[in-house]
Amino acid sequence: MKIIYDKEIKTMGIKSFFKNAFSSMKKSAKAQHEVDKANFEAVKAESKANFEENRGSKTFAKAKADAKKNWDEAHMTPAQRNEKMQKEREQQIADAKKRTEEANKRIEQAKNSK
Repeated sequence: MKIIYDKEIKTMGIKSFFKNAFSSMKKSAKAQHEVDKANFEAVKAESKANFEENRGSKTFAKAKADAKKNWDEAHMTPAQRNEKMQKEREQQIADAKKRTEEANKRIEQAKNSK
């Protein structure tokens, strides 16, 4: 196998090629492991922070109401689920239109102020 470095031809044997390749893969795997480990610790800390922040605010009654809501949503008929989803989409469209109108007003104000 021939590898060109700065227009100089050097030959590399199969043994050294695989040695370099596996060495590179080992370094890459170690680096990825460190990234994964750091990400895991970050998610773990964030989860604990969320738990601590919500510790006093999530009462038993609220948890029970949330569970009932989830239960009811899970046992909806397809027609009911479609109707609910349509209402949510209509609300999102209305909110988006409102934001668009506000942005257009800001654009007009910016154009008029110059």
